[in-house]
Amino acid sequence: MISISDRVKVFQTNVFSELANYKKQRIEQGLEVIDLSVGSPDLPPPVYVMEALVDAVKDPTQYGYALKGTDEFHEAVADYYHKRFSVQLNPKKEVLQLMGSQDGLVHLPMIFADPGDVILVPDPGYTAYEAGVHLASATLYPMPLKKEYQFLPRLDEIPEEIARKAKVMILNFPGNPVPALATKEFFEEVVQFARKYEIIVIHDFAYSELIFDGHQKISFLEIDGAKEVSIEFNSLSKSFNMAGARIGYIVGNEEIIEEIAKVKSNLDYGTFLPIQKAAATALKDDSEFLTKNAKIYQDRRDVLVDGLSAIGWHVDKPPATMFVWAEIPKGWASKEFALELIKAGVVVTPGNAFGAQGEGYVRIALVQSEEKLKRAIQLIDRSGILKRKI
Repeated sequence: MISISDRVKVFQTNVFSELANYKKQRIEQGLEVIDLSVGSPDLPPPVYVMEALVDAVKDPTQYGYALKGTDEFHEAVADYYHKRFSVQLNPKKEVLQLMGSQDGLVHLPMIFADPGDVILVPDPGYTAYEAGVHLASATLYPMPLKKEYQFLPRLDEIPEEIARKAKVMILNFPGNPVPALATKEFFEEVVQFARKYEIIVIHDFAYSELIFDGHQKISFLEIDGAKEVSIEFNSLSKSFNMAGARIGYIVGNEEIIEEIAKVKSNLDYGTFLPIQKAAATALKDDSEFLTKNAKIYQDRRDVLVDGLSAIGWHVDKPPATMFVWAEIPKGWASKEFALELIKAGVVVTPGNAFGAQGEGYVRIALVQSEEKLKRAIQLIDRSGILKRKI
């Protein structure tokens, strides 16, 4: 008989696998499916990035262990942060390469929390946060993200005894699944809170370039004192459409990064060197790619939200990311509503897959063309789902 550890027993088949099975069944039946569930970009990276990758792959010297991030990559990250966010970074001490940001997000709690220590996590939040807490055998304390508070956690509602036990706070703005933006005032409050309770702040900034309508891009590290208490995760997955390449990085507090680097040296042998070359090329580029890429998602957002409104489903326009956080019609539960949409031919993710506060919402990914989004609207309208249980 196979025995598994208690820490692994908490992992069950997640809702994404369940949705994939329903989707597969529908496809096998020869029925139409438009998948808006997974946040994987459907667009290619810039041509110059693919060319850099091809050239590097042809170099026979590039097939050894990388072991860590190259100097070129680390310097490219530092230059990018200076250009985009006016943040100064020491590329040798304040930058650490990852195999995608999820690599670090899942492993980090094991480094800074012991069993029983508290980790403050947004609810709803990206599923990797909870996975990391469980692997560390730490205690998850959810910070509710509510519409009436602009989806910002209320730090003053965290009990004193919880704050004193907390080792790590995870934030994500603009976020997944909730595409909200933080303010500098909120980030300043976080810095003071972290100082008071000696908490490490982890800011997941993976959607830093997908911000719409002229809203300001705010790195947590722009805030005075932030580097004393925090690190920031970023990735090329969404900004440069390199999700499958699995390359990301951490920037910020030197001591925190040094501890993460020690653990990573025992976990992997680094990212394939040609991918590092392509990523450095992307970060150093001064073209209009990032602006144009964000505009594509903004246009898709408008097509979807305006189209849903026209058929009677009124949802808020997100100011950022590749997701719409859509409040569902009254009378439905999130999972029930998502399953009905699959029957209509449209796959979305129920909000409660991301935490208890996600009930009453579904996450819709803007990962299809405008034509496909228009077709999804037609399928939803034709299903009659919006006229039931209201």
